[in-house]
Amino acid sequence: MQIIIYGSLYGSTKRYAEHLSEITGIEAVAFKDAKDIAKYDRVIYMGALFAGSVLGLRKTVSRMSPNQKLTIITVGMVDPADPENIDYIRRSIKARVPAHLYDESQIFHLRGAIDYSNLTLKHRMMLSVIHWKISKMPEEKLNAEAKTILAIYGKKFDYVDFKSLEKIDL
Repeated sequence: MQIIIYGSLYGSTKRYAEHLSEITGIEAVAFKDAKDIAKYDRVIYMGALFAGSVLGLRKTVSRMSPNQKLTIITVGMVDPADPENIDYIRRSIKARVPAHLYDESQIFHLRGAIDYSNLTLKHRMMLSVIHWKISKMPEEKLNAEAKTILAIYGKKFDYVDFKSLEKIDL
């Protein structure tokens, strides 16, 4: 028995989770509403990337048992094809997931969406500070994440691609 559990900030992850649920018949539930996780053989966790972590992942895995399987799917604005981005994301996940689960997990990365006008004041302020710091850096010092922040700042982008779910081994 499987379940899709998701942590979504502004809706991209929820869109992916609901679509994956629709095409697989696996129930999708927000991490805040997930009950009795231990009864599932496999947890498919979909989480928004935010501030160096995956929303709700730590809380979810803390309720899992060692014999459960875990698939982690991150959703963010950074390019999931960039090895530097993937390395950073995986290091962040590894720091938050117990070794017995991390070592056996399948991990996938998807692109999300952003609409700057819909961000909370707190998130707009955080992004503003980060953008200001990055904009002062020399071009040659910018990594892929910094370039993404410069490109999306103050704008609306939607990179959600349901076809990218096909690469996930369920």
